[in-house]
Amino acid sequence: MNKSLRILRLLFGLFLFALGSVIVMKGNLGFGPWEVFQAGLTNYLPLTIGQATVLVSVVIVGLIILLKEKIGIGTLANMILIGFFMDFILWTDILPKAPGWPSGLGMLMLGLFTTALGSYFYISSGFGAGPRDSLMVSIRRRTGLPIGVCRSSLECSVALVGWLLGGPLGMGTVVTAFGLGVFVQLVFRLFSFETTTIHHENLRETFKA
Repeated sequence: MNKSLRILRLLFGLFLFALGSVIVMKGNLGFGPWEVFQAGLTNYLPLTIGQATVLVSVVIVGLIILLKEKIGIGTLANMILIGFFMDFILWTDILPKAPGWPSGLGMLMLGLFTTALGSYFYISSGFGAGPRDSLMVSIRRRTGLPIGVCRSSLECSVALVGWLLGGPLGMGTVVTAFGLGVFVQLVFRLFSFETTTIHHENLRETFKA
């Protein structure tokens, strides 16, 4: 696959990821763990949730650079574009808020599937892991804990802090924290995609090529 198609794949994946996150939010059963934290920040900072997403991503990228993890243009695109896409989708007001829990549960499932689909396109582009994924890998590398424990601990921690900041934590938060991995596995199996077959370029490799 040539680089132009890979970039389109990356951008499409990031848009789907943002769309899935907004669908979960519109399900009205509680935001995803990171969105709870970012929504909590908007209670104290004059930011939209998309801008808060970018701010948190910038801080995480700074951390992973200090921890000597590799970053690629996919990492940087993730840092900027997911928050931008979230704000754009919310601005269009094209997605209605679920009026009750049955429709909310349906939107939650659709949102998780859309996010997982976005992950497939984004990861398969081979331009580097997202900021939060890189942080999770760094925690795994330094603690020796299983990757699932690292992921769950990280997401539960940010959700708790977000809730303390006034973020909308609910059933949807719990389902997202533990269910997104199931949807990702389902989508990857649907496309017969194995993450270990992908070589992720760092910035030097991308611009050298």
